[in-house]
Amino acid sequence: MPDGKDAITVKVLTGVGEVDQQDWDACAGPDNPFLSHAFLLALEESGSATAKTGWRPSHLAAFDGTGRMVGAVPAYLKSHSQGEYVFDHAWANAFERAGGDYYPKLQVAVPFTPVPGPRLLAAPGARAGAVADALVSALEQVADRYGVSSAHVTFPHKPDWDRLVEAGWLGRLGVQYHWHNRGYGSFDEFLEALNSRKRKAIRKERREVAESGVRLHTLTGDDLKPEHWDAFHRFYLDTADRKWGGGYLNRRFFDLLGQTMADRVVLVMCEDGGEWVAGALNLLGDDALYGRNWGSDGRYRFLHFEACYYRALDFAIERRLARVEAGAQGEHKIQRGYLPVPTYSAHWLADPGFRRAVDRYLAQERPAIEAEIDGLGELSPYRKEE
Repeated sequence: MPDGKDAITVKVLTGVGEVDQQDWDACAGPDNPFLSHAFLLALEESGSATAKTGWRPSHLAAFDGTGRMVGAVPAYLKSHSQGEYVFDHAWANAFERAGGDYYPKLQVAVPFTPVPGPRLLAAPGARAGAVADALVSALEQVADRYGVSSAHVTFPHKPDWDRLVEAGWLGRLGVQYHWHNRGYGSFDEFLEALNSRKRKAIRKERREVAESGVRLHTLTGDDLKPEHWDAFHRFYLDTADRKWGGGYLNRRFFDLLGQTMADRVVLVMCEDGGEWVAGALNLLGDDALYGRNWGSDGRYRFLHFEACYYRALDFAIERRLARVEAGAQGEHKIQRGYLPVPTYSAHWLADPGFRRAVDRYLAQERPAIEAEIDGLGELSPYRKEE
């Protein structure tokens, strides 16, 4: 380093509340609400992401020689592999069958949130490359100091992924479904970009929901009330019980979300006969809407598509947002305009033999994922350019 002012030191935090909100958010940037101090603090203060639930906060904060915070990483010591959406259960089983202890592991992620975003966070004006290199080195040192089997960075943006792979981490691909706004002035204008069969199918689905008597309300900011969170949490738990056997997020989390991030929340609530019957939770970034959770009290044909996908597109078109990210899984999203895009993860494994085995596995998996993305892209509902 040229002088003391350029020296970067990294500290491990036991909670995001140990640093100032403004300092963390300067590193996280304004676009991705899940990386914000308020969101991560809500997870911790609600008890949703704590050592007790298997998510022990172990965030990194980087400081320059003047003591200014110049970088950060959201990180956790994990005692399981739940709530991550990049599945390594087979790796854990193989390592433990060989006599190793896979857990705890170091996980760089936003808990329960498969939303891509930066992971090596750097403050404006900082030397981003030097900060990122310091953070990568610190992750490896922390993993070594704690004696964990591995460290994992899930859903990083590609520049961070490239840096990690260049540093010797193993790279893995995944797939999600995102909608990109091509300058549509209305939902009908978006429909005109689709082929005739898909356009008719979407209109039929929306018409059936409209004729069902269910009313949909898109709520944000001061429109959000405790009754909405009461109902939505009930829907969330119902879906979580059916899919995973239990919900990750508790009721207190949604209270804190509404108190500290109401302007970032876009909650689509569905009403039938004066009762709330379903809901879809989205968070708003600077240029994107991020779909997160859905739940319903009953069975309503096409209501899931209307609340989660079409209302999200309505909102994005009205606000002139660049894209809607609909989250993990679901090839059914393609016919509704959400196209496959690659996602990334990077993995540091302490044991050399284990690393070689996983590297061989990923070398076989990667071309299969690339072929899957290409194949799914062929299912695009958009009209072919003449």
